Amino acid sequence: QVQLVESGGGLVEVGGSLRLSCAASGRTFVNYAMGWFRQAPGKEREFVGGISWRSGTRNYADSVKDRFTISRDNAKNTVYLQMTSLTPEDTAVYYCAADRSYRSLQLGNGIDYWGKGTLVTVSS
Repeated sequence: QVQLVESGGGLVEVGGSLRLSCAASGRTFVNYAMGWFRQAPGKEREFVGGISWRSGTRNYADSVKDRFTISRDNAKNTVYLQMTSLTPEDTAVYYCAADRSYRSLQLGNGIDYWGKGTLVTVSS
């Protein structure tokens, strides 16, 4: 059974940092792009950042650029999201995703695999 399991969410103060992890299991994710999405209360899910299989391509939403960094360790089947300078607008459930197509991952269309999410709350 394929699973993406997020961890690292929690409550943090404005200006603080958190690192999210997403551990993949159940199959090999060779050649899979991986990424992060988030959904804030009352809003649609949005793309946060993505990373290609060999980490040669990374993209971020404008709202998190220069504050968030995505990375992956293929030996551990794990992708990370380092978040800094957090603001209340970053409060959301963060989801890990994996897809064979980097473009599909960016668009959030027909994603192959999703995690169940981890909640990040930024208090002011």
